Amino acid sequence: MATKTNPVSFFQQVRAETAKVTWPSRRETMISTVMVVVMVVVAAAFFFVADQLLGYAVGLIMSAGR
Repeated sequence: MATKTNPVSFFQQVRAETAKVTWPSRRETMISTVMVVVMVVVAAAFFFVADQLLGYAVGLIMSAGR
């Protein structure tokens, strides 16, 4: 079971832990953001094309039964 600490002590501990974090630089953040946006666009294009192809194939199959 966790020990209870008072709010002041808790926030002091949070501040101490936050100071230990290695924060990314502005350049690293921008590069990561651009990479995420590019991957989202690639994934969206892939799923759009796959959806169109599958829709076309299903349409052919459904119309073949007529």
